[in-house]
Amino acid sequence: MLEDIKKTLWATADKLRANMDAAEYKHIVLGLIFVKYISDTFQTRRAELTRKFADVNDSYYLPDADQALVDEELEDRDYYKEVNVFWVPEAARWESLRAQAKQADIGKRIDDALSLIETENPKLKGILDKRYARVQLPDGKLGELVDLVSKIGFGESDNTEDSAKDRAKNHARDLLGQVYEYFLGQFASAEGKRGGQFYTPASIVKTLVAVLAPHHGQVYDPCCGSGGMFVQSEKFIEAHGGKIGDVSIYGQEANPTTWRLAAMNLAIRGIDFNLGKEPADTFVRNQHTDLRADFVLANPPFNISDWWHGSLEGDPRWVYGTPPQGNANYAWLQHMLHHLKPTGRAGIVLANGSMSSSQNSEGDIRRAMVEADKVEVMIALPGQLFFNTQIPACLWFLVKEKRVRQGEVLFIDARKLGTMISRVQTELTDEVIARIASTVAAWRGEADAGEYQDTAGYCRSVKLAEITEHGHVLTPGRYVGAEEVEDDDEAFADKMQMLTEKLGEQMAKGAELDQLIRQKLGGLGYEF
Repeated sequence: MLEDIKKTLWATADKLRANMDAAEYKHIVLGLIFVKYISDTFQTRRAELTRKFADVNDSYYLPDADQALVDEELEDRDYYKEVNVFWVPEAARWESLRAQAKQADIGKRIDDALSLIETENPKLKGILDKRYARVQLPDGKLGELVDLVSKIGFGESDNTEDSAKDRAKNHARDLLGQVYEYFLGQFASAEGKRGGQFYTPASIVKTLVAVLAPHHGQVYDPCCGSGGMFVQSEKFIEAHGGKIGDVSIYGQEANPTTWRLAAMNLAIRGIDFNLGKEPADTFVRNQHTDLRADFVLANPPFNISDWWHGSLEGDPRWVYGTPPQGNANYAWLQHMLHHLKPTGRAGIVLANGSMSSSQNSEGDIRRAMVEADKVEVMIALPGQLFFNTQIPACLWFLVKEKRVRQGEVLFIDARKLGTMISRVQTELTDEVIARIASTVAAWRGEADAGEYQDTAGYCRSVKLAEITEHGHVLTPGRYVGAEEVEDDDEAFADKMQMLTEKLGEQMAKGAELDQLIRQKLGGLGYEF
């Protein structure tokens, strides 16, 4: 069912897109999906309250209540707020919009509905993208899109017991989340290079989350894009027996439209968040200056050269050296270390060049970080993982204070572990991600993780002294060695002799076949 919904939505939306860029069209589609969801969940809660008010065995029962009293109670915002449901004014409810879908001014009506929703829900203030009145679509196409989105049902039946209703409510939220995530991925692919600015492929995010295991506390992403890191963190927690709300979400994003995408992506899942008062540059206008997080997860833009501002000279974040003005990679690494608690861990996606570059001050900063024992794990990734770049990437895992394996770094080479999912894109399968996570857990000595062992061609734990000998280069391939191909004790000379004999036999047989062919053709009158 879910796959059918996603494919139908994308195919139809793609047809309706006409001449509009995916970069703009995603906001049109995702905004409507968001409004449909919060309207459906509002109506479901309203129906649930109506039933509760009439049930003598329910704590919400209203004895001798007439319809006027019931209607008045249904307008009490607290009933909706207590179950984390947004209040939706009547004029902004989906059925009102659907009834007006064929009107020439449907774009303005949608913008007005979004303004009403923001007014009634301060958490959404400035987040909803009111661009429908000026959208460039052929006449009637926006109305068609409203009709299309109407086919998605995010509510649940009211004629079920409470436990079943809770499951249905979670299913509705998960369904919407998956549709939303699917659209983000499809739009990222359609946009190509620009798409990666708001979307990190799911398998990379899953790997970061699986290795960091953020069960609790504060999770921070200083360049949060559309919020995928946070969503996967919540999924991880739920999958391991925790609850949404066990972590506090903090993020920042400079791009205004992407900042809105992140807020909506989190809001539809019922995740509480703090993305700062407004979109802003993380380096120059850090909106979480006092935050010291338990976990940092991030995929900052690779190798950005226009990040520097004069106000950053002497910044307290540059503990290990001032980053070069022409590349922000080591600014990101130090920013994230700065925002960790003493027990905190960070996982960061960066271009491979960050592991070995010695240009400007980068080599000196990396040396200082390694010698201070801040680098915990380095993972080399397969190529073609990203929508927007063919630049090979790696994962850095940093710690504020290393509690185990002091003076060592774990190197994992996962370059050959990717699986092609299309002609141009690779992903890490869940099995590969689990293998990487269990390798790190065993290396850390975590309970029930088993005993860690170096594996040639895949992983190796390396002392800082050896890393120093290699000029503090952190490329896994330099340390893990070559994969052991031979699994027997057969001597090289013996095997070489056997192969030579076999080749000789095949060459002799080839000569016999050549002679036989010549004889047959000669019998037919051909001369050689």
